[in-house]
Amino acid sequence: MESFKVLVLCSFLLHFMPSIDTLDTIVPGQSVKDDKTLVSAEGSFEAGFFNFGDPNRQYFGICYKDISPRTFVWVANRDSPLGNSSGILNVTDGGNLVILDATNVLVWSSNTSTTAKKPVVQLLESGNLVVREESNPENLLWQSFDLPGDTLLAGMKIRSNLKNGKYTSLVSWKDTENPAAGEYSYHIDTRGYPQLVVTKEDKLFFRIGPWNGNTYSGIPSQTLYRSLNFSFVITDQEVVYGYELLNKSTITRFILTTSGQSARYILSDQTKSWQFLFAGPSDQCENYGLCGANSNCDSNATQLCECLPGFIPKSQEDWNSQRWDDGCVRRVNLEHGPNDGFLKYAEMKLPDTSASWFHRSMKLEECEKFCLKNCSCSAYASLDIRDGGSGCLLWFNNIMDLRKLNSGGQDLYIRVAASEYEHNKGLNKMQLAGVLVGCSIFAGAMIILGMALLWKKKLKKSGKSQILRWKSDPDNKEDESIDIPIFELSTIAKATNNFSTNNKLGEGGFGPVYKGTWINGQDIAVKRLCDNSGQGPKEFINEVELIAHLQHRNLVKLLGCCIQNDERILIYEFMINRSLDYFIFDQTRKSSLLWAQRFQIICGIAKGVLYLHEDSRLRIIHRDLKASNILLDENLNPKISDFGLARTFGGDEAGGKTKSVAGTYGYISPEYAARGHFSVKSDVFSYGVILLEIVSGKKNTGYFDHHDLHLLGHAWRLWCEQMLLELIDESLGDSIALAEQEVLRCIQTGLLCVQDRPEDRPDMSAVVLMLNGEKPLPRPKEPAFYPRHLGSSLEHSKLHSNNEISMSLLKPR
Repeated sequence: MESFKVLVLCSFLLHFMPSIDTLDTIVPGQSVKDDKTLVSAEGSFEAGFFNFGDPNRQYFGICYKDISPRTFVWVANRDSPLGNSSGILNVTDGGNLVILDATNVLVWSSNTSTTAKKPVVQLLESGNLVVREESNPENLLWQSFDLPGDTLLAGMKIRSNLKNGKYTSLVSWKDTENPAAGEYSYHIDTRGYPQLVVTKEDKLFFRIGPWNGNTYSGIPSQTLYRSLNFSFVITDQEVVYGYELLNKSTITRFILTTSGQSARYILSDQTKSWQFLFAGPSDQCENYGLCGANSNCDSNATQLCECLPGFIPKSQEDWNSQRWDDGCVRRVNLEHGPNDGFLKYAEMKLPDTSASWFHRSMKLEECEKFCLKNCSCSAYASLDIRDGGSGCLLWFNNIMDLRKLNSGGQDLYIRVAASEYEHNKGLNKMQLAGVLVGCSIFAGAMIILGMALLWKKKLKKSGKSQILRWKSDPDNKEDESIDIPIFELSTIAKATNNFSTNNKLGEGGFGPVYKGTWINGQDIAVKRLCDNSGQGPKEFINEVELIAHLQHRNLVKLLGCCIQNDERILIYEFMINRSLDYFIFDQTRKSSLLWAQRFQIICGIAKGVLYLHEDSRLRIIHRDLKASNILLDENLNPKISDFGLARTFGGDEAGGKTKSVAGTYGYISPEYAARGHFSVKSDVFSYGVILLEIVSGKKNTGYFDHHDLHLLGHAWRLWCEQMLLELIDESLGDSIALAEQEVLRCIQTGLLCVQDRPEDRPDMSAVVLMLNGEKPLPRPKEPAFYPRHLGSSLEHSKLHSNNEISMSLLKPR
């Protein structure tokens, strides 16, 4: 993400003029020039002139002092850079702060409205640059905190005036080397009940949501951070939002990135570098209005968008094609009277409040009655969730931008016609929407499951397997059938000691995996899908069908399955050495993997992916390649597993697009995470990440030091500095003594695979040749930099494999 590029570029490109002299304050007649800086009392912040390596574009800004790389929190003349390197900042006799060029031409001014007899300019320990009266330090004539840039510091306030509609906001940089005002704004929208939003060129980009008394409605509860105290105050004149530090030793900042992400960082006490904590949008459901009107977005559901109870897709054809823009309409019109009912939704991010009405003291029961009296009222909720709830918040007509949260959120009551209420009130509301919309989507998969259940009834009581046969495409006469052994649940339970925790090998993104032993002594691995795995019948059948067709020494072998009651179980060959991440990310076990074995694994994975892309019957894009999905047999031969998210293509097709992004943060390619575009080059990117992890023994998403915030950035910096040997895992020791060039070739190949643009990445056939030294290696371009998301998302991603996410999260932005 761009915010990470800012941090990395600062250390290389950002040039702060040498501080020959530092000042505590300046008064009229004094100035800050090239050779001077202002420093706060305890040395936390420094202010002076800087550039991005171009002396013809000079800026005056504030940065953290003695933190590397230099991190700027405010720029005065962000839209008016100096044309030379001789900028001067001083204060006039009346208290106006000005920046002049070498010819004394005014470049920027604070335009202070009040005057003082003896003005003083001071950089406070909070990072606030102020102009105050010498005799009265509390009387601030002007402060930089009233003119935010892209960073919100403790003590700063975001304000919106309820009388004239004017507001202050964070405004993103234009790009990572240009602090001029960019496309995105972070501010309080005061239409209806005030809510925190990010806009892109005056259009809603995403909403953090309205304040509910504790936090913003769109913030999951686990993001609360005890060292910060957030405030949201509504008066007759304005709405004010900000935060203060409860622990003064905490150093944290919140920024709006050039791509519109709101990101929180905290300074690590151990590394003295910035640690990324949280960013939004955190997944696809944060994209404003993704599912259209009167719908719910749930990033953990198999179907991302669902119509609300009592609503149906406006266009069923578009809905089936995952084009949700038109949203949903009522199945039955409201009766507009007391017979209408309300269905309760729990743990929700409240809908867009720009067309809402609120009352501070009304009770929830009164709120319901008030809504029933208004023909246009469509939903209601408590205004404040503290102490059992208070106040009333009403929505009218269409409900926009509603989503289900993983945790936190609040109750929302949605109005339906009397007939719909009687039909739906006894059902689980979240499941109901899936039933109404999803039946047609999963009909085919359920038919297959039904066939499997019929076959199951024919199994012998001995538990021996039968062969399940179906066609992947019944209308295609040439399509070969699939022969799958299926087993009784009791047989699998016996083999795993009734799914004992002692037999548990690990927890995958879709459920636990157990070791089992057949009666003949053969060891097996049993993957038992959990109810909340996100892998429904469609994904289950997808994995069974795909693996049954695939035969390659570097792909895991499927031995059978079980479909009984609500159970969905896959049975694989047992890999005695577990998975790749079990070794390379463990400080003790990694030393047992010498370079020869790691190189064998690197090449084996490449051959397996090449088979999927070019040599199998259908072109297959795995979409979830990661270290935990690479299993190792007794000879440490790698075998690719977990095909629940894979997609197949025929002919010359090489990729596709989806609104339901799936995968694991740290391994997802940027074009897939941001726009839903996936292709064979997405797998190449994931492979490149795995390769660099194998060489370094470090995890991409868990790596940061005083220079870099992830492994890809670290590898790229070492490449630029011609210090690639520093990337190599120290535990390899002397095992690389005779293979140094082979290791360097692997690193360069990995960097080629993780290049930002998919067209720059090699295909897997070229990768195999590169690893074997049969193809010359071009110079790699800059890799993709993005924060962990989420989701990163992930930052726009639906991360099915949520076991891979490990984030420290803060309270609301």
